Amino acid sequence: MAEKITVEGGKASNGDAHLDELALPNGVAGHKKSPPEPLAQRLKRIARANLLVILTVSAVIVGVLIGLAVRNAALTKTQQIYFGFPGELLIRLLKMIIIPLVVCSLVSGAASIDPKALGKLGGWAMLFFLVTTLISSAIGVIMALIIRPGSVEGGGGLKMDSGESNIPESKEVVDSFLDLIRNIFPSNLVSAAFQSVSSTSDSVHLSDKRDGLVCVQVPFGTDVDGMNILGLIVFAMAFGVALRKLGDEGEILIKFFGAFNEATMVLVSWIMWYAPIGIMFLVASKIVEMDDVGNLFASLGKYIACCVAGHLVHGLLILPLIYFIFTRKNPYTFLTGLLTALATAFGTSSSSATLPLMMKCVEENNGVSKHISRFILPIGATVNMDGAACFQCVAAVFIAQLNEIPLNFVQIITILVTATASSVGAAGIPAGGVLTLAIILEAVGLPTNDLSLILAVDWIVDRTCTVINVEGDAFGAGLLQYFVDRTSRGGEVAELNEVRTEDDDAPVKPEHSPLIEKRDTELQEIAPGARSCEKESVM
Repeated sequence: MAEKITVEGGKASNGDAHLDELALPNGVAGHKKSPPEPLAQRLKRIARANLLVILTVSAVIVGVLIGLAVRNAALTKTQQIYFGFPGELLIRLLKMIIIPLVVCSLVSGAASIDPKALGKLGGWAMLFFLVTTLISSAIGVIMALIIRPGSVEGGGGLKMDSGESNIPESKEVVDSFLDLIRNIFPSNLVSAAFQSVSSTSDSVHLSDKRDGLVCVQVPFGTDVDGMNILGLIVFAMAFGVALRKLGDEGEILIKFFGAFNEATMVLVSWIMWYAPIGIMFLVASKIVEMDDVGNLFASLGKYIACCVAGHLVHGLLILPLIYFIFTRKNPYTFLTGLLTALATAFGTSSSSATLPLMMKCVEENNGVSKHISRFILPIGATVNMDGAACFQCVAAVFIAQLNEIPLNFVQIITILVTATASSVGAAGIPAGGVLTLAIILEAVGLPTNDLSLILAVDWIVDRTCTVINVEGDAFGAGLLQYFVDRTSRGGEVAELNEVRTEDDDAPVKPEHSPLIEKRDTELQEIAPGARSCEKESVM
């Protein structure tokens, strides 16, 4: 029975409780009003709470200013490498953490979610990624057709010698998709951590009765440098589901991967405080490395503006609108919680390297649960490339306009579909989108030699691409969190919330009736020998 509380002389007689300690609303006698917080103290509190965001955004601005100032010093190539070393160190730290983070988070995530719910989460995520990537591709084509970046006077002046040896080797569309499937199923998990499969053509001499020896080009799948993150993701998800099926026997490994994942996130929180310094030097060193920024922007300014405009439309209008339509929540409040990760994405130009910071931002600032963020975000960092799809469509139309090649309706649709499909296999690394752009050019019969123009300004366009890629991943995680919350409230998909976290000490029990379990517990509490007596009476 609840105790009575009587007030005598302003004091409560229930123990030592006082009236001013009770949670009374404003206007009730005895309630103490807290004094208003001074403005200086309030600003100090806000600055302290958002210190990392302020430092990261400031690092981008300061990096641009330092880069423009140091350009006048005419540094040698060796001095440029030394100057950019703090930025290189940040990239190495983030890459170091990618494999343990992706593998451990997906294994623990897939093992903690019911297989049926796993299918629902994955299905909703892939649908969101596919639709937003297709919309982004359409925005890129529309922007390029309206702005017409390749229709400039004296377009031949844009033909710059920027090292055609850096242009990716063109290959057939079929070979590119076969490479995607090969990478999904790696033959060696250890080599997948630093190598992926890519088809290269080789000359083969065949004997012919009439023509003698005939030389033909035959594609062969060979290992190339570059992490096969897609293969690691597929294996980690399958391994997590297998651990879930084991029940009690797999619980030890599930807890191991969960603890490994938590330790990795602690390392991420340490790296985050070094990120502003690394980002500042990354941006500054890229500006210093450019030969002539002024002429480059003058000749390719319309192309850069077209790409950035498409990214702004998709990132500030389309993605927030989709989030608002489904959740009825303010999408820009959601975006505010991602500022640190977005600034890091701009500085590193790698969605995979930004993955650790993105997980921390969506979990701590936007309330996305761990089992969703650590399952969806690694997948999104690999298959969701909204920014890359938009940029690839703009680049394809730009090259067509530059060569005065008119595009018909079928070719435009081909660009849209190919950009959406090929962006799935794009590597989440700097310049990853350029490597798949050759597929689109081959699909519509456009020359691949003009990729040298794209590579010349890729350092700036790829940064806005990465920001949009990361933003799309985060909105996808937010939408899935809303979907899980709604279905759990409605009781329609209860299995979505049946998630074991790292703090659960209870082992997984085999499936049986909870009513019998409850009755047995009650019998044991009342009379320890009741259950055994019951068994004897039955026999």
